[in-house]
Amino acid sequence: MQIITGADVARVCTWPMIVAALREGHQRDPALLRDSLLEDGHRKMLVRSAWIPGLASGTKAVTIYPDNPSNVPARPSVQGQVLLFDEKAGFVRAVIEGVDLTGWKTAGDSALGADCLARSDIATMLMVGAGSMAAPLIAAHRSVRPSIERVIVWNRSRARGEALVADLTSRGIAASYTSELDAAVPEADLICTATMSEEPLLRGALIAPGTHVDLVGAYTPTMREADDEALRRGRLFVDSFETTIGHIGEVSDPLQRGVIARSDLEGDLHALVQGRAGRRTEEEITLFKNGGGAHLDIMVANAVANALSE
Repeated sequence: MQIITGADVARVCTWPMIVAALREGHQRDPALLRDSLLEDGHRKMLVRSAWIPGLASGTKAVTIYPDNPSNVPARPSVQGQVLLFDEKAGFVRAVIEGVDLTGWKTAGDSALGADCLARSDIATMLMVGAGSMAAPLIAAHRSVRPSIERVIVWNRSRARGEALVADLTSRGIAASYTSELDAAVPEADLICTATMSEEPLLRGALIAPGTHVDLVGAYTPTMREADDEALRRGRLFVDSFETTIGHIGEVSDPLQRGVIARSDLEGDLHALVQGRAGRRTEEEITLFKNGGGAHLDIMVANAVANALSE
């Protein structure tokens, strides 16, 4: 059995490797999925399991303790591990640091969606939110669209937004901070949102034709990042029907209110990767909801374990 640390994950992972692993996984039949959530006040324990026939099976278990960073001693708010099983014989292949793996999986998920849907000539990316996922999302998107020449960052906290811009600039990326989100939206060819917002931030009326929108942050039934007009104007796709419909406010709320219909969700990553859905014209707006799921963790975990055993 392999014990794989966060340092091991960082040593072997690249964005092309992660995107390729997710692409290969979605060329297979859909995974069997099961989630379990236990809550004690504001503390949570989430267990997500997936079985991908012919590839691998496994479970990711994480705790979410929001007060941890402010306690003494300080600890991360999210902690956990991924348990990877051999698909044929059922033995434990590896135990992998879950938080590090999740970062690669989440950004890789969005990058694969963009690779299937974004125009090939996009030049300007708008990053809405400057939290821990912002830098990985920018790097992942730029790996599949090297045509991106400029990154605009918006964040509620100016200091955090400017810190991200400084980091990007130090790595040779043309980046700038804006305090005016509405003004930045029509400038972008790709808009990526990764916030904790429960009220829509992204106004669909301002999105320019041909833009690809990647919605990452809204992951509970009460959260929204894009308004109803964005969903009405865009062609809608999700990474997984099973982990978004009925679970995530970005999709479930407009469905329940009749803003969109189930038929408006045109495809998931299986359909996109297999060429059964995708962008049709240069002018249309495409909108991709990154909902996550244990199947994505297992695809990435399997690739990491394979790379470390070579």
